[in-house]
Amino acid sequence: MRAVITVVGKDTVGILAKVSSKCSEHRINVIEVTQSIVQDMFAMIMMVDIDRSDIPFAQLVDELDALGKQNALVIHCMHEDIFSAMHTI
Repeated sequence: MRAVITVVGKDTVGILAKVSSKCSEHRINVIEVTQSIVQDMFAMIMMVDIDRSDIPFAQLVDELDALGKQNALVIHCMHEDIFSAMHTI
Protein backbone atom coordinates (compact mmCIF):
# COMPACT_ATOMS: atom_id res chain seq x y z
CA MET A 1 0.00 0.00 0.00
CA ARG A 2 0.99 3.57 -0.49
CA ALA A 3 0.46 6.86 1.29
CA VAL A 4 0.62 10.51 0.31
CA ILE A 5 2.63 12.89 2.49
CA THR A 6 2.24 16.64 2.02
CA VAL A 7 4.49 19.26 3.58
CA VAL A 8 3.93 23.02 3.61
CA GLY A 9 5.82 25.76 5.41
CA LYS A 10 8.47 28.44 5.28
CA ASP A 11 11.45 27.24 3.26
CA THR A 12 14.46 26.17 5.32
CA VAL A 13 17.43 23.91 4.69
CA GLY A 14 16.81 20.20 5.19
CA ILE A 15 13.02 19.82 5.03
CA LEU A 16 13.16 17.01 2.45
CA ALA A 17 15.95 15.32 4.41
CA LYS A 18 14.01 15.43 7.70
CA VAL A 19 10.84 13.94 6.21
CA SER A 20 12.65 11.28 4.18
CA SER A 21 14.78 10.37 7.22
CA LYS A 22 11.63 9.82 9.26
CA CYS A 23 10.37 7.52 6.51
CA SER A 24 13.68 5.67 6.38
CA GLU A 25 13.62 5.13 10.17
CA HIS A 26 10.46 3.06 9.70
CA ARG A 27 11.40 1.23 6.49
CA ILE A 28 9.08 3.37 4.39
CA ASN A 29 10.26 3.73 0.80
CA VAL A 30 9.90 7.10 -0.95
CA ILE A 31 8.57 6.37 -4.43
CA GLU A 32 8.15 9.83 -5.87
CA VAL A 33 8.68 13.41 -4.74
CA THR A 34 7.63 16.74 -6.15
CA GLN A 35 8.51 19.98 -4.45
CA SER A 36 8.21 23.65 -5.14
CA ILE A 37 9.35 26.86 -3.56
CA VAL A 38 7.13 29.86 -4.17
CA GLN A 39 8.80 32.99 -2.85
CA ASP A 40 9.80 31.71 0.62
CA MET A 41 7.13 28.99 0.97
CA PHE A 42 8.04 25.31 0.59
CA ALA A 43 5.49 22.78 -0.70
CA MET A 44 6.14 19.08 -1.22
CA ILE A 45 4.13 15.98 -2.09
CA MET A 46 5.65 12.53 -1.51
CA MET A 47 4.26 9.18 -2.56
CA VAL A 48 5.57 6.49 -0.22
CA ASP A 49 5.32 2.69 -0.02
CA ILE A 50 4.20 1.67 3.48
CA ASP A 51 4.08 -2.11 2.94
CA ARG A 52 7.26 -2.75 4.95
CA SER A 53 6.67 -0.12 7.62
CA ASP A 54 7.57 -1.27 11.13
CA ILE A 55 4.93 0.92 12.81
CA PRO A 56 1.14 1.22 12.51
CA PHE A 57 -0.07 3.84 10.05
CA ALA A 58 -1.68 5.95 12.82
CA GLN A 59 1.68 6.15 14.60
CA LEU A 60 3.35 7.32 11.39
CA VAL A 61 0.73 10.05 11.04
CA ASP A 62 1.39 11.17 14.63
CA GLU A 63 5.18 11.14 14.22
CA LEU A 64 5.02 13.19 11.02
CA ASP A 65 2.62 15.64 12.67
CA ALA A 66 5.05 16.04 15.58
CA LEU A 67 7.97 16.50 13.17
CA GLY A 68 6.01 19.23 11.44
CA LYS A 69 5.27 21.03 14.71
CA GLN A 70 8.95 20.85 15.74
CA ASN A 71 9.94 22.49 12.46
CA ALA A 72 7.08 24.99 11.95
CA LEU A 73 5.66 22.92 9.08
CA VAL A 74 2.30 21.37 8.32
CA ILE A 75 2.87 17.71 7.49
CA HIS A 76 -0.13 15.60 6.55
CA CYS A 77 -0.06 11.88 5.76
CA MET A 78 -3.01 10.19 4.10
CA HIS A 79 -3.43 6.53 3.15
CA GLU A 80 -3.76 6.10 -0.61
CA ASP A 81 -7.19 4.46 -0.26
CA ILE A 82 -8.59 7.52 1.52
CA PHE A 83 -6.95 9.85 -0.99
CA SER A 84 -8.41 7.89 -3.90
CA ALA A 85 -11.87 7.72 -2.34
CA MET A 86 -11.91 11.48 -1.78
CA HIS A 87 -11.16 12.12 -5.45
CA THR A 88 -13.55 9.57 -6.94
CA ILE A 89 -17.04 10.99 -7.35
